[in-house]
Amino acid sequence: MYVFRRLARFRAYFVVMIGIGWWAKSRVKNAADFFTAGGKMPWWLAGISHHMSGYSAAVFVAYAAIAYTTGFALYVWWALTITIACLVGAVFFAPRWPRLRQRLGIISPLEYLATRYNLPAQQVLAWSGAALKVFDVAAKWAASAILLNVFAGVPIAVGILIVGGVTLIYSTIGGLWADALTDMGQFIIQSVAGIAMLIFAVAKLGGVSSIAGIWSRLPASHSQPFAGDYTIGFFLAYCLISTISYNGGTWNLAQRFIAAPSGSAARKSVLLSGALYLVWPLVLFFPMWAAPLILPNLTHPDQAYALLTQQLLPAAWWGWSSPECSHTPWP
Repeated sequence: MYVFRRLARFRAYFVVMIGIGWWAKSRVKNAADFFTAGGKMPWWLAGISHHMSGYSAAVFVAYAAIAYTTGFALYVWWALTITIACLVGAVFFAPRWPRLRQRLGIISPLEYLATRYNLPAQQVLAWSGAALKVFDVAAKWAASAILLNVFAGVPIAVGILIVGGVTLIYSTIGGLWADALTDMGQFIIQSVAGIAMLIFAVAKLGGVSSIAGIWSRLPASHSQPFAGDYTIGFFLAYCLISTISYNGGTWNLAQRFIAAPSGSAARKSVLLSGALYLVWPLVLFFPMWAAPLILPNLTHPDQAYALLTQQLLPAAWWGWSSPECSHTPWP
C-alpha cells in the first residue's frame, strides 16, 4: 500500500487507463472487434495510435541519454527515418492491409501468413516474434519503472509490476479499441506536458533566441546530423529497418492499418503519423538537447528528462509530465 500512497499523481492516470479498457469492452463482440476494431477505426485515431505506438517510456530514458550525449543526430536517425518510412508506407504498404482484411477476412498479420503461405510459416514467425517481443516489452516496462523510481521513489521491480499489470488489464479487456483510445488520451497528455516543458526550457535558457542559440554553447558535434556511431550508414540502415517495422513488420503497428475502414483511410492514417514524427520530436527533444546546459555533468544521462521535469516545471505540473513518460504501448 505504501507504493500507491506515493503515487498520487499516477493513481488517477492508471485508473483512467483501466477505465478506458473497461469502456472499450462494450465494443468488443468477437475476435475481429478485439484485434481490428471491426474495421471501423477512424483514420485520425488510427494515425495517432500508430504514432503513439512508436513511443514508450524508453524515449524519455534511453533516447534522453542519447540526446544528452550526442545531440541533434538522434532526430535524424530516429524521427526522420520513421517519417520517411511512413511516406513509403503511404504509397506501397498501408492501403494494402485493410484490403487484405476485406478480401481474405484476416484480423492479424500472422493470420495472413497462414493464408498466404502455410501454418508452419506462421508458427515459426509467431514463436520467434513472441520471443523477441519479450525483450522489447521488458525494455519498455523497465524504462517506465526507472521513471517511476525517479518521480516517486518506487522500487524498479515494483514499478515494472505496476506498469505491466495496468497495460495487461486494459489491453486484454478492450483489445485494439482500448489501446487506440489510451493512445489518444496519452497523446493529449503528452502534448500538454511536452509544450509546457519546451516553454519552461526556453524561458530557463533566456528566451526564444535560445532555440537557435544553444548549439553554439554545446559541443560542436551536438549540432551535426551525423555524430559518433550515428553515421550516414547507420541512418540508411535504420531507414530500412523503420520502413519494414512501421509498415507491418511490427505486428501491433500493422493492426492500426488493418483496422482502417479502407485503403484510403489507412493511407491518411500513416501520413498523419509521419507528419507527427516529423514535427513533434523537435518539441520533445529540445529540452533533452539543452539538458547539458541546465544539468551539466550528469552521471546518469538516462535520468535527464525526469530530472529536467523536476527542475523546470512547477510541482503541480509533474502530474502531467510523469504519466507522459510512463506510456507503454500495447505489445
